[in-house]
Parts: sequence; structure tokens; C-alpha cells
Amino acid sequence: MKKKKITKGFKPYIFLIMIGLVIILALNFFNQKVNVLTYDQFEDLLTNDEVESLVVMPRDRAKVYEITGKTKEYEENESFFVRTPFSDEIMSRVLKAREEFNFEIDTKSDPEASTFLLFLINILPILVLVFVVFYFFSKQMAGNTRSLDFGKSRAKLNEESNKVTFKDVAGLTEEKEEVGELIDFLKNPKKFQSLGARIPKGVLLVGPPGTGKTLLAKAVAGEANVPFYFISGSDFVELFVGIGASRVRDMFKQAKHNAPCLIFIDEIDAVGRQRGTGLGGGHDEREQTLNQLLTEMDGFGANEGIIIIAATNRPDVLDPALLRPGRFDRQITVNLPDVKGREEILQVHANNKIFAPSVKFNNIAKRTVGFSGADLENLLNEAALLAVRRDKKYITLSEIDEATDRVLMGPAKKSKKYTEKEKKLVSYHEAGHVVLGLKLDDAHDVQKVTIIPRSYAGGYAMMVPKEEKYTQTKKELTERITGLLGGRVAEELIFNEITTGAHNDFGKATKIARSMVTEFGMSDLGPIQLEEREEGVFLGRDYNKSRNFSNEVAHEIDEQIRKIINECYIEAKKIIEANKDLLKLIAETLIEYETLTKEQIDYLVKHKKMPNEEEIKTDEKELTLEELKAEAKAKKIKGYSKMNKKELQEEFKKYNNDR
Repeated sequence: MKKKKITKGFKPYIFLIMIGLVIILALNFFNQKVNVLTYDQFEDLLTNDEVESLVVMPRDRAKVYEITGKTKEYEENESFFVRTPFSDEIMSRVLKAREEFNFEIDTKSDPEASTFLLFLINILPILVLVFVVFYFFSKQMAGNTRSLDFGKSRAKLNEESNKVTFKDVAGLTEEKEEVGELIDFLKNPKKFQSLGARIPKGVLLVGPPGTGKTLLAKAVAGEANVPFYFISGSDFVELFVGIGASRVRDMFKQAKHNAPCLIFIDEIDAVGRQRGTGLGGGHDEREQTLNQLLTEMDGFGANEGIIIIAATNRPDVLDPALLRPGRFDRQITVNLPDVKGREEILQVHANNKIFAPSVKFNNIAKRTVGFSGADLENLLNEAALLAVRRDKKYITLSEIDEATDRVLMGPAKKSKKYTEKEKKLVSYHEAGHVVLGLKLDDAHDVQKVTIIPRSYAGGYAMMVPKEEKYTQTKKELTERITGLLGGRVAEELIFNEITTGAHNDFGKATKIARSMVTEFGMSDLGPIQLEEREEGVFLGRDYNKSRNFSNEVAHEIDEQIRKIINECYIEAKKIIEANKDLLKLIAETLIEYETLTKEQIDYLVKHKKMPNEEEIKTDEKELTLEELKAEAKAKKIKGYSKMNKKELQEEFKKYNNDR
């Protein structure tokens, strides 16, 4: 890259230097005044002692002397020139005058007598001129012929891929097992060929954004120690027809020269969408590119050692011909990580960061349901930035909690001030969610509640499932709806009025209730699926729902949804009325502290008060000896390595008192 920058920066100066040289030569030429004399005039100068210096150059081919010189009366830039035929008398006359008047004389050889000098004078200027013309002409032609490179593949050889291995991929245990066969084949293909086994020619990684599809493909290349070509689906498609197909051919040509190797196509749905759908207009260029990709994938032999890995989060829009055996034989779903996977991912991204001993990644993993690997990496990075901003030497739970809020809801709007009435109303609203989360067995657990406004929310309660499950019962869904209605119920019971603060809760509750009626068969309409949710082919994140019912059934669906919501609302009202004291305790504490964690809420419910500083410090007693020593090292406590657990706890008490 440095060479390119230097060359690019020097190009304009070449032309300027050439112009400057021409100007200097021209000025010197026009400033010189040369007087052409006859031989008689020259002889008069010699006789009258007017010559100051002479230069004699014999021209052998022309049989003449060329004499240049200056007189005592000439100005600085003035000289004379004499041309006379060869004669011994002339030279003897010049030498005799020098002896008599003592002026300078110099002789030069004929440049035409030297082959090298002849080359410099006659040939070199022509070569320099040709080179300069060719240089600028070639640069101009290069700019005009860039269109010829359109057909070249834009696949990039990622040399850093060999540095990524399965150790860098956390939370994808089953997925790594699935692609393990590809590594064995790339390392030892004869083992498979001897038994007639055919390795999949293509593997399609399907999953939400940020789950590690690209990282998994790099790890496969790193484990197999083979070249890794990376290209995006959008790099194939251009304005000009035929360019995409040409790029596909060139990509496979490069891959065959470097086999065995991996080709990774990210966002393959950009080029692999289903053909002939008739939606959104035709696109012949994209379809030609897809046709060429299909031909190349099914055309190269099993012995060539080329494996294609593609990634997409829209498998429903891909052409069926792309997914048939012989092309993308295998589909691997890369889902969002579970609690164990999230803990492993956090540990990987925590390798280059310093954390307080009290930070437990399993607790963070439980509170980050629905986070992808990219979200977790961003979470720890935000926590590290906050720790630096606060001038801390390590990352604590405080920074992680704040970072979680920033990732989910955005930064806190500290400049936004509540009125006293509004602050009290928001506190009781959020306290209503907390009470139902504590009293309902199957409702979502409240991990944190705050009345600090973030983004468009005046406050929020972070509610996560008590356990991660793949299925949900009708009771769990109804209690989840009941928990969402707790804020509105609290507003109505305490203030005898309702606000717009519950509109987001109503949206979530109605969505769950509608799914119970139309998809899960959990209503009086019976076990029947009335709506089927499908992603539209060209609708991005929008959804279509196929309706298999009449207008009368639609009315019944609305009645059933309303029935579920009303029953949950009555249940929420009953629970909050029975726990008004708890509601008031949590709301008043929120008004004072603004934010409560799960641990603080549990302590508040048990002891009817917030824990003081001494009670918070007792958490250090739960740390192991190794954790206490690590924290003592971070706090630079002298002699910590020789202390036992009790001595370290006493040192921490002294340290905190001194602080």
C-alpha cells in the first residue's frame, strides 16, 4: 500500500519537473548573445589583443574548426563564434597570439567521433521523448480500458483465514461437528474416494445475522489449512449483462488453480433468488449469473477439491435448483446461542479484557436471552469503553449492566427530566410488571427495572424466561400476557387513570394472543391452524399471512383474542390488588433509586428495605481464594500471595475503609 501511495503522489510532479526544465533551458538559450564573426574579424581580435578566452573544436567530418570565445569588451552572457576550414596556419596563428598576449585557450574533441557521445546527443533525447509519450498514453489507456476488468472475479483471497480455528468459534458445537467432514476431506480426500463417498459440493449456512456463519467458514479453512476465497453475492451482479456470469467463471478458474480450497459466498440470496417469480420485474443479468453458478457447481468433478460454503438469512427465497443434491447438498442451521453457548462466546471475547473477580459470565449469559454472538461481542466492548470512560482498571458488573441497557434500549436520556407526578406514575407502572413477575410461576423473570428514560421508552423492566425452552404451554403464554398487562393495571388501581405508556406492552400481548388463536390452536375455536406465517419473497422483513377462513371466522378470532386479553387483565388486577403493599414498596424504592437489579429486588422483597453498603460487601466472602487473590493483585495489596482466605477478606475491609 505504501508504494501505491508514493507513486500516486509523485505522478503530478513528473510533469511539473519536465515543464521546469524546459523553461530553464529556454531562458538560458534566449539570454545568451552569440556574435558570428568572419575569419578576418577574428584575426583582427587576435592582433589587437582583444581576446579573453577561446575554445577550439575540430569537426573532422566537416574538415572545419569551430571557435568560440569571449573578448574583454563583451558582457557576461555575450560571446563570438567563428567557423573556418582546416589549416595549419590558422592554428599556428592562434597559438602564436596566445604566447604573445597570454589568453586562455581550450580544445574539445569532436563529439561525432565518439559513439557514446553521438548516442547521447542524437538518440537519447528521442528515446526520452518516446518514453514520456508512451507513459502518459498507457496511463490514459488504462483508465479507458477498466471496463475490460468487469469480467474478472472479485473473490478475495483471505490470507488471515488460516489464523482462525475452531478454538475461536464458541457456542456452535453441533455446527462444528457438521462441517468437520469437510476438513477431513480437504486434508485427506483419498480416504473418502477409496470407499466411493462423495463429499458435499456445497454447504449452506442458514441463520440470523451475527450468529457466526462467516466465522465458521473461516474456521473450516483454518483447520484444513487451505486457501479461502471470500465474495459477497452482490459482487456478481452488475449493470452490464453477462458480467456476473463472467465473474463466476473466472472465480472457479482461480479456485481450480489453487485447489484444494474453499469459496465462501456471503449473502447468496442477492444472486440466488428464485427465477421466474414475476414479482418486482425481470432481471436477466441476475438470472444469467445464477444459471452460470448452477452450471459451475454441478460441473466440476469431485476430485478437484473445491468446496463452496454460502451463508444467508433468507433461505426461503433461494432457487430450488440451488438447493438440490449435487449443489448445496447440506444445510446447516446456525441458530442464536443458548445459555451455555452465550457463556462460551463471552469467555472468548473476554480474553483480551480485564474483569473484576465478581463478574460471572454464566450470570451474564442468563440475562442476555436472544443475543447473537455479534451482540455479545458488542456488549463486552461497550462495557470496556464505559470502564475506560470511568477511569477504572477493570470491568465491573456496573459497566456490564449499563452496556446491556445501551445495547437493548440505547443510551440513557439523563437530560430528560420527569415531573414529580410523571415519575411516580412511571415507577408504579414498572412496579406492576415486577409484582406479576414475582407472583406468577410461569411469567418471565424480572432481571432489572429502571425508570431512567432510554430511546423512546420512559422506563422498562428487563424480563427474561426463567428457563430456555423450545416449546411453551398455554399457561406460560397466558401468564406472559398477564405480566405484560401489569403496568396498565397498576396505573388504573393507584391513579384511577390510564396513560399511553403501555402501548408497547399491548402490542406484544396482542401478538401472543393472536398466535394462540390462529396458529397454536389454544382457544375455543379448537385445534386448527387458521393462519400460516410466511416470509414474502421480495418483502424483506415483512410477512404475509395466508388466510384460510371466512369473515365470520375472522370475527370469532377477534372475539377469542379479546377474551384471552380480558381474562389475563382480570387476573393481573386480582394479583396486584392482593399485593398493593409490595407494589407500593417497589414503586417508592424506584422513585428513590431509579434502578433496581434482580438481586436488589429479591433483597427488598425479603427484608422490606434496600441493602446497605456493608451488606453489599459481604458478596466478597463468596469469592474463592483464587478469585480473592486475583482481585487483590488488581488492587495492588501487598503480600496477598501468602495470605489465606480469611486474611484476604480482612485486607479488603481495611482497603475499603481507607478508600
